[in-house]
Amino acid sequence: MTTETETPAAAPTAEQPPPPAARAPRRRSWLGLWFVLPFAAVYAVFMLWPMLLGLYYSFTDKSLTGRPVSWIGLENWSEAFGDAKAWDSLWNTAWFTILSTPPLVVLGLAFALLAHRARKLGWFLRLSFFAPFVIPVSVVTMVWLWMYQPAGGLINHYLGEWGLGGDRLWAFQAESMGSVVITTVWWTLGFNFLLYLAALQTIPQEVYEAADIDGANAFQKLWGITLPLLGRTTALVVVLQLIASLRIFDQYYLMAGGASNLSPENVFIQYIYNSGFVGFRVGYASALSYILFFFILLVALVQFRLMSRRED
Repeated sequence: MTTETETPAAAPTAEQPPPPAARAPRRRSWLGLWFVLPFAAVYAVFMLWPMLLGLYYSFTDKSLTGRPVSWIGLENWSEAFGDAKAWDSLWNTAWFTILSTPPLVVLGLAFALLAHRARKLGWFLRLSFFAPFVIPVSVVTMVWLWMYQPAGGLINHYLGEWGLGGDRLWAFQAESMGSVVITTVWWTLGFNFLLYLAALQTIPQEVYEAADIDGANAFQKLWGITLPLLGRTTALVVVLQLIASLRIFDQYYLMAGGASNLSPENVFIQYIYNSGFVGFRVGYASALSYILFFFILLVALVQFRLMSRRED
């Protein structure tokens, strides 16, 4: 009697995936360039070309009098670095930036937190905080100049009732930069408020719910969750606000007509304008413009560097 031994069945081998099908060669399409071309043409004509032309003029004695243009090298640049009025106007612009940037950032965040937490009045707060930003600068300066008037002005009237007023309001004294700062903060706060409000709406609600389970109070959630998650938005707001403040011109120039101690040449852009279109020295004004450009670029790079180190 013979016994047959059963051989164990071979383990099934995993099926190898079929070789990927050969991809069809992509056809290069230039259709997208036609959508970019109109913007690129406008950008090149109104941005790149004036920048290059201004850089060229900064090395020449270009003038609006119509005389022939000649190459003078670095004479405009050396004169600009030795111009006391240019340095004074640049310092005034930097001082305005120092005074206006912190309240614009802090108040923008505070108002965004208030509007974000409000339920019934949220729409009203959004409208109230952002509405001044869409008002033209001429209207803004006119309204605030009326309020700043020493005789009959709204601010001076109430200061007088409190025993703090007088014939000359503090905004028209030597420290009249404060009047421009207050006006600018009221006018441009809505932009930073809108950026912060949009960033707050992207924070997941589950993060706050987890913090509530852990017993965190409102201050701990603000300091430990909200502010860290708004770090990138804060960096963006600070950089944009620094650039905007360093480019101050319109509100300062318009308010200089109503405040006797405000000189239009106290800001750098107005000094550039006077050098080019009042003094007819386009070459020298071009050199001043590029000095301001490099100064703004340096400030932005330093700010980005500091923010990136803080995030790391």
